[in-house]
Order: sequence, then C-alpha cells, then structure tokens
Amino acid sequence: MQATSQLTSFPAGRNDHLAVPALLGERGYALRPLCDDDLSWLRELYASTRAEELAPVPWPEASKRAFLDSQFALQHQHYQAHYSDSDFLAIERHGVVVGRYYLQRSAPDHLIVDICLFPGERGHGVAAALIAHSQGEAAALGRGVTLHVQADNVAAQRLYRRAGFALIHDQGSHLLLRWAPG
Repeated sequence: MQATSQLTSFPAGRNDHLAVPALLGERGYALRPLCDDDLSWLRELYASTRAEELAPVPWPEASKRAFLDSQFALQHQHYQAHYSDSDFLAIERHGVVVGRYYLQRSAPDHLIVDICLFPGERGHGVAAALIAHSQGEAAALGRGVTLHVQADNVAAQRLYRRAGFALIHDQGSHLLLRWAPG
C-alpha cells in the first residue's frame, strides 16, 4: 500500500473553479477544491467503485485492500501527471463529502476526467446536474465536452447518452464520447 504522504499532492485549486449548479446548491450540495487531507476518503470512494467487481474474487480481504490501494495510487498519479490543470473538486452535501468531480476546462473541448459518488448518492441526479452545468459553461465558450467511460459501465453510458453525448471512438475497454453545443 502506498502511504498517503507518498502520493502526488493536488495542485493549488484554481481561483475560478467550477461553481456548484443552482439546482444542487438548493439541495445542500457544494463544491470545493481537493487537498491532500482528502486522500483517505478518496481511497474509500475509489474502493466503492470496485466493490462489485472484486466481490467474487477469492482473495483475503487484506489482499483486496492492498490491490485497491495500489490501483487508487496509480489512478491518482495518472490524473495528477496528465490533468494537472483540472479542477479537482470534492462534492459535499451539508458539509459531508459524497464524491469527487475532476474537470479539465480547456480548448478545444472541456474534459470530464472523472465523476464519482459514494453508492448512497448515486442515481439522485447529482452527476447529471454537474454534467449539464459543465456543458453550459463549455457551450458559452463555444466548446464541447468529452469524456471516457468504461465499455462495461452501462449505467454511466445511459446517463451520458441522455445528456447528449455521442460515441466518437471505441477504444476497447473504454469509449470516448463527445457532446457538442447546439
């Protein structure tokens, strides 16, 4: 397991980070830049996304945990190395963290790097509201929005298709989707 202190630090939050959509603000949600103190719960959030996949694996729980911790560390390092100019945001509801939203706002298209919620928050419109808000900001600049989704994540694909995203490229394990304004 890679110690939290050994992980790459989050860059200083942008002064103009994405504002919380009004619909979510009315429901008690807020966005704030992530900091290194958030790495522990981010590790747990990541593990929650892999729980179903690892449930049938006949490994001891300690081995599963070590695997998840190493995979989280690799993902974190990748995001920091390749998307360092992104908004790395915690999603909170009434002051309690419920997820993360990583958004790179640059030309030619904005990129949703990652959106992830704890299981109890999934399916309540939070991701859809964040995506719609991000689309509005991109459209105001004449930009589209792209993202990658796992090819086997049918629920996420449904969400993205409802939001107007179309398949650009099938990369095997992941699909590249794009939304265009207008």
